[in-house]
Amino acid sequence: MQLTPGDREMLDGARGPAMRMAMRILTRMGEVQDAREMLTITQAHIDSTIFIADAGLEYAERLASFGAKVAVPTTLNVSGLDENRWREWAVPSEWASKAFRQMQAYQSMGAVPTWTCAPYQTEHAPRFGQQIAWGESNAIVFANSVIGARTERYPDLLDICAAITGRVPAVGLHLDENRGGDLLVELRGVARMLQEDDSFYPVFGHLLGKLAGNRIPVIEGIEARPSDDQLKALGAGAASSGSVALFHIVRVTPEAPTRAAAFLNREPCETHTITMADLRRARDELTSGGREKIDMVVLGSPHFSLAEFRALAELVRGRRCHPDVRFLLTTSRAVEAIARHAGVMDAVEAFGAKLTVDTCILATPMLPDEIQRLMTNSAKFAYYTPGLLGRSMAFGSLADCVESAVAGRVIRDDSLWK
Repeated sequence: MQLTPGDREMLDGARGPAMRMAMRILTRMGEVQDAREMLTITQAHIDSTIFIADAGLEYAERLASFGAKVAVPTTLNVSGLDENRWREWAVPSEWASKAFRQMQAYQSMGAVPTWTCAPYQTEHAPRFGQQIAWGESNAIVFANSVIGARTERYPDLLDICAAITGRVPAVGLHLDENRGGDLLVELRGVARMLQEDDSFYPVFGHLLGKLAGNRIPVIEGIEARPSDDQLKALGAGAASSGSVALFHIVRVTPEAPTRAAAFLNREPCETHTITMADLRRARDELTSGGREKIDMVVLGSPHFSLAEFRALAELVRGRRCHPDVRFLLTTSRAVEAIARHAGVMDAVEAFGAKLTVDTCILATPMLPDEIQRLMTNSAKFAYYTPGLLGRSMAFGSLADCVESAVAGRVIRDDSLWK
């Protein structure tokens, strides 16, 4: 691999032990990926912030002890801890202490403490064509697909190396020639009214991920104009059931003004037609168990936006959650502050909802044993919860989640799905 004089200075330790450690890891990964050279990034997003085990904490604290500082603007993904509310849940104190140490280690390197899995909702969102190094699957797919920035799938521990050096191997989705579509996915007979509904996008994303795997799908047949939150839900679903890091929607996403442009003037390797029957099956897969009582509704994976808080406030205004059901929202500390300033939290909290910020149920051991049956409008939550948390999950729209929380059992309006 061809290295610049600056790369070699970092690799040889002339710029300190932290850069040396980070560049050694990056160049080794570049060799594994057959990279010819390194390229410069302009920002990073770090997924390594979640405490999983002692090794990850040791790694972060080792870098911090070397005096590591990020070389580019760097945001931080969800952490393992809501610093102010963790005692309200079942988080063990020893676990919380280690999670907090890991948060401190990454913040000490000069990263911005955004603590969100949706950095594209912040002032730090990248621009079209910008070379970045982002971790967190839903953030990666949103940046590549909706914004048109360029990032590979940066895993934990490698992401911070990119941030410290400002350099990454020039491979994969960083390169324009690798951003063309692989397979064509055509919607057929899917009513525009359903396409305009928020519940369509997580379901379609779940199905898309299973079809595409780690390939790039090109989607035709979207008649509505999806909102950013709907595209967020689509990408998060596809990155969970598959490993989709980039999708194109013809005449919607920035690199797909036409089918030919999305495929870089190549022919698709395969074509799939999606019908309502396919979508109904995908929707059913997101529910494990029947329509019995629920213990909790959980929303906010990816983190809730201000628009989603506004929509929820209208649905719950003047109503009360069932006394046997907990209603949990996860978001960033910044969006919480904005939502409070906008006055939308009053109706949400009067309904009985609880908030946790900077983390989520998949990243912190917060759920007590008595909570076994959950409901969500998130394909990501629905896909991961049975395996990661050992709980059953029901899927429905945001309105379904509210109605179910009031009734204390699963209620779903199937009218758009017939």
